Amino acid sequence: MKKLVALALAALMALSLAACGGGGGGGETADGSADNGGGSVNITIFNSKSEIQSQFEEMAAEYSAATGVGVEVYFSSDTVAAHMATRYASNDPYTLAMVDAKDVYSLGAEHAIDLSGENWVPNTQYAVSVGDQVMGFPVCVEARGLMYNADAIEAITGEPFNPADYATLDAFKGLLDTLVAGGMEAPVGIMKEDWSLAGHFLAEVYEEQDDVFAFVDGLYAGTESLADNAKFNALMDYFDVMKQYNYAASSPIAAEREISEQYLAEGKIAFMFGGNWDWSMINAYDYSENLGMMPVPQNLDDGANQKLVGGGSKFFFIDSSEYTSDEQRQAAKDFLNWLVFDPAGNKFLTEDCALVPAFSNIAAENLDPLGASVKEYADAGNLIDNYNYLPDDHYSLMGAELQKYLAGQQDRAALAAAIEAYWASVTPVER
Repeated sequence: MKKLVALALAALMALSLAACGGGGGGGETADGSADNGGGSVNITIFNSKSEIQSQFEEMAAEYSAATGVGVEVYFSSDTVAAHMATRYASNDPYTLAMVDAKDVYSLGAEHAIDLSGENWVPNTQYAVSVGDQVMGFPVCVEARGLMYNADAIEAITGEPFNPADYATLDAFKGLLDTLVAGGMEAPVGIMKEDWSLAGHFLAEVYEEQDDVFAFVDGLYAGTESLADNAKFNALMDYFDVMKQYNYAASSPIAAEREISEQYLAEGKIAFMFGGNWDWSMINAYDYSENLGMMPVPQNLDDGANQKLVGGGSKFFFIDSSEYTSDEQRQAAKDFLNWLVFDPAGNKFLTEDCALVPAFSNIAAENLDPLGASVKEYADAGNLIDNYNYLPDDHYSLMGAELQKYLAGQQDRAALAAAIEAYWASVTPVER
């Protein structure tokens, strides 16, 4: 069956490309991309989202069969910056590289081409520009917050679950107590990975400040005191509640992400901090139907407990070096246009990869429950912007500090001091 579906998708791609004029002897297709006239072109793609690597590999084979363009997809578990530096040092750049926004800012001027004239640019508000040139193609919209299993909650409370009723930490803790009394011994899970703890949770301490850039500048200068910061304390109060009700509280650093995702999917726990990308793991299990995302509960009245944190996430740029030919660059542009304007490309993004599209023309009627939550908040303007300028070692070094805190090996004051010392010791990221 899987092979039949792949063949059908390849046929759809071929028909779609033919309808756009993609099988002739040069010129442009209806979406504005160039037709390579059936010539043999090979491109390489770097994918930095591990959870969709298998989908990318399947798509590459089908896209190649449909278009005649050879596509190879690579993944690395190294940090994006380190991996890209290695490729550039060996004069072996990718044709298309999927990186974080900060990498587009740091690499774009030297390594990326200008995409300002591409047809997809007016269809998104999330493209990344360096100077006056568009260089980053937004792969998707992602957001993070508190994932929930409404079916598991309602089975105990007997009432419809309305996330807005638990926007404050006090109300949320009251619900957790109700769940415990109703038989769910430990209602939450906590991912111990550094990218989750430091790259996502701790980042909210910065992102939810009134002026994130001034706050981070103060951290660099050593003038900000986290111990006295209302946002840091509000979010750490939330984290402490999560620690208290964690199903893996006795050995939190041993908790496996796959098990936590399974527990949430099946309703053994009701809550876990994460993002809509987690659906790629949740859907592997016998998941409950009514899952979603809500803002992190906080006892502050600044409005942050009514919003998720997110925006454009992961960005493609096309290599500008002498090691990539003009034909390869055009093939890469064609691929990006395929993602935005072709039904098969849309399906790959929204259904195969379960990504929330960053383009206004892409219908997203079959999103998964987490993606649907993110789209609802995004459409309502209730997303707090990502901070895209974290130093490259922030994940690993600050993740280790938060792991110590999660394991009870240091208190909040020590954690605050470690975070302050880190920022005061690193070179500011250019922005």
